[in-house]
Amino acid sequence: MATETGWVTLPDGRRVKLNDGGGKKKSGGVVAAAAAAVAIAAGGSGAAVSGLAGSSSGAGSVFAENVAADVVDALPGRTLSQRTAKARDSAKKGNRKESWSRMKMKELRHKFEHEAECLSASSGKVREFLARTPCTSLDRMLLAVGDGHGNVAVVSVVRVGFKSAKQRNSFQDVETVQGSGDVRPLEISLALGITGVSFTGLNYRDRRDKNALVVAEADTAAGHLDGPTLKALADVARFMPVA
Repeated sequence: MATETGWVTLPDGRRVKLNDGGGKKKSGGVVAAAAAAVAIAAGGSGAAVSGLAGSSSGAGSVFAENVAADVVDALPGRTLSQRTAKARDSAKKGNRKESWSRMKMKELRHKFEHEAECLSASSGKVREFLARTPCTSLDRMLLAVGDGHGNVAVVSVVRVGFKSAKQRNSFQDVETVQGSGDVRPLEISLALGITGVSFTGLNYRDRRDKNALVVAEADTAAGHLDGPTLKALADVARFMPVA
């Protein structure tokens, strides 16, 4: 059974769990909580992290083609929840183009890396766990998707494989604890050529896939995309083959 949780990625690599609602807080603002967590981790300096409140720099010029208004809407007139359900079906079939079209998006860039070990990409207690229980594979994918009107999202998918479902479950137990660390996504600036953009962890979804755990997250890279849309993009991406 898939789990859904809300997180903030701190500057030292730790991902802090905000709550159990996929980024929604029962009281107060998620963005305010995220900013507070970052400020605490930065020693109270008030340093900001790109992506906490919408648009960020760098992607607008990199993805100049994202203003052509050429995105094909595969499901005109459908609600976001209807689009998400249909896009998930396409993702499960391995059809990324159709998935994004059903979300009124198009893929702008795509980077994939396969590695045999996870330790060098991990931090905190997650790293300690992986030192004791090595993964069998690490597949990481980073995408940029746009709506054809200047709005761009970055989407990360990380798949961590193990020898058994028991090891996967133990890994998930550690990975979902507040401040436990993380297996990091691909570096946005290196993989996609976008500077000044980072993942907040507010739009996070995961699922179990055989002996692996798949983690997906999305954030705004340029323009404006609302929280429900970003969460839906992560929801769809977690079912895509990481390749």
